[in-house]
Amino acid sequence: MTSAAAGPAAAARTALALTADPAAWALEDLYRDLHRHPELSLREHRTAGKLAERLAAAGFETTGGVGGTGVVGRLRNGDGPTVLLRADMDALPVPEATGLPYASETAGVMHACGHDLHVTWLAGAAAALAAGRETWHGTLLVVGQPAEETGQGARRMVADGLYERFGRPDVLLGQHATPGPAGLYPHVPGLIMAASTDVDIVVHGRGGHGSRPEATVDPVVTAAYLVTRLQTVVSREVAAGESAVLTVGRIEAGTRHNIIPSEARIALNLRTRSEAVRRRMLAAIRRIADGECLAAGCPREPEVSVGNTFPATVNDATADAAVAAVHGEVFGAGTVFDPGPAMGSEDFSELAPEAVPYAYWFVTTTPAEVWERAAGDTLPEKLAAVPSNHSPHFAPDLATLAPGVRTLVSGALTLLSVA
Repeated sequence: MTSAAAGPAAAARTALALTADPAAWALEDLYRDLHRHPELSLREHRTAGKLAERLAAAGFETTGGVGGTGVVGRLRNGDGPTVLLRADMDALPVPEATGLPYASETAGVMHACGHDLHVTWLAGAAAALAAGRETWHGTLLVVGQPAEETGQGARRMVADGLYERFGRPDVLLGQHATPGPAGLYPHVPGLIMAASTDVDIVVHGRGGHGSRPEATVDPVVTAAYLVTRLQTVVSREVAAGESAVLTVGRIEAGTRHNIIPSEARIALNLRTRSEAVRRRMLAAIRRIADGECLAAGCPREPEVSVGNTFPATVNDATADAAVAAVHGEVFGAGTVFDPGPAMGSEDFSELAPEAVPYAYWFVTTTPAEVWERAAGDTLPEKLAAVPSNHSPHFAPDLATLAPGVRTLVSGALTLLSVA
């Protein structure tokens, strides 16, 4: 930010003026098209092409293929700070069950996390800010990022020379669709999302016929004990004041009813808010795996390997306060609040160069009628009842298209120089 940045009230007025006619951007058509044609991580060729077309039409210098399938648009508009706006583009291997008229046409793949919405918001914000460039000075970097779901995209774009090629930003802005009654904009000035770590375990047994278990070492039984024992890591090894989650997402073994296999595989995911807790949990997992395999008489020690890792997302308090203030001006009292850190994870922070601040927030997207029908009387009860991110029933409200553009436009205007 600079001393020439717009105050929240002025930035809000300008943002509302620039986004007064959202129909001009044909956002609903874009969103429906993206939702119908989801693409998995690092395969977002069509999605990237659609975003690149929009950016080029708005007057951005546009480059594709950054980090594989990433898109970068740059709009230089005189002296001033460089503000980066980011949207992730990838879908998930989830079969869609929403029944929407614009449901996925790709078998087994769905935009179950709202990244199609993110791309639509970004395209609309880029068009609005380009059309209103007489209201601000500086440089806009607009980034369509691949492979957020696998934790590869941000790193790949940075490694491909994102900032050497397009300039170093002064601040980064990002947002994410989330369950909750549409019309709220949660902000957290500090830790907003947890770190995530994937862990894979291979239990080695000795296979054989199901009629002669005494001649085998059954890795399925050992894996079952291991899964059960792992549930004590959080409850008995993490302090009550800390927050952590351990999820066994997959267990695989065997091929036939009467064959005891020679190995079993377990896939875990950890969510932590501190590096110390992460290290302690990893040590506990290794210790428990070794102990259970030793107790079972496994012929080999288990293999424990750490896979994809997402860092914690920690907002810069000053940048987040500025964006939260303008969102309050745009959307009204009570729409912006601090829900505390979430246990979800993101790779957005890996886009940020060292010492460069960023602000990341949520946009609630549950349709009003879905929220009203949901079981429960309290906010937590209803949140547990409505479709969440990664659900095959996740279907954001189309009424959030224009507000999601306004969040980005108003945030950018708060941090750019006033014309």
